[in-house]
Amino acid sequence: MTEPNNTEDGPVPFMQQLLDNPFLLLFIGVALPSVLYTIWGIVDVMSIPVGQ
Repeated sequence: MTEPNNTEDGPVPFMQQLLDNPFLLLFIGVALPSVLYTIWGIVDVMSIPVGQ
């Protein structure tokens, strides 16, 4: 049987490093929606007119 050619000496691409790290993906998957929904909520509250 032949083995796959894993003797490539080039640098590992950035996206492959990103997608190979499950903890980084978990952090991005939790942090990004949290930040976006927080900003969306602040903008939504700021858009409510002030009562008199």
